[in-house]
Amino acid sequence: MNRPTTGSASDPWRSPVTVAQIPDTGLHRELEASAAERRAMADLAGVRDILSAHADFDVVPKSGGRVHVTGHVRALIGQTCVVTLDPIENEIDEEIDLTFAPEAEARRLADLIEEGQDDQNPPDVADPPEAIVNGIIDLGRLATDALFLAIDPYPRKPGAVFETETIAPDPEDHPFAALKALQDKKKGR
Repeated sequence: MNRPTTGSASDPWRSPVTVAQIPDTGLHRELEASAAERRAMADLAGVRDILSAHADFDVVPKSGGRVHVTGHVRALIGQTCVVTLDPIENEIDEEIDLTFAPEAEARRLADLIEEGQDDQNPPDVADPPEAIVNGIIDLGRLATDALFLAIDPYPRKPGAVFETETIAPDPEDHPFAALKALQDKKKGR
């Protein structure tokens, strides 16, 4: 696996594939994020820890310079329960099925789809393909994006229930209490 050992702050898990080098039969890639990559991803995602992150992809060239990418991203995320504040772990298993196209074509198709939409009758049109930028598809970035989208923003420990304290309403505390007090005061004169 040819993967740079360092990533930028915004793309900590990188695994670029040069589209021109994809064989006609396609290729299979398995990725495992290093401890440093997982720490950087956890910081970006705002989670306590990413204990493991693994992805596998099948990358198949299609006609017109398009590329079809399918696969799975699996991860174990360390988070904090929003109810009990206890540490918990959540498993992520996300399926990926995307088509990539040369940048100009992807932009053109996105514009066509956007022009054809109106608020009253949205068309049944598939999403436009993702853009192939500078002849490269970054599988690590794709895995990171899928992982981030799957993270539960409000994780709960199994069985944890948020209970609010209920206070019985004061019978003297209602919208017309002030009017009643004025009326009582007037009668007392």
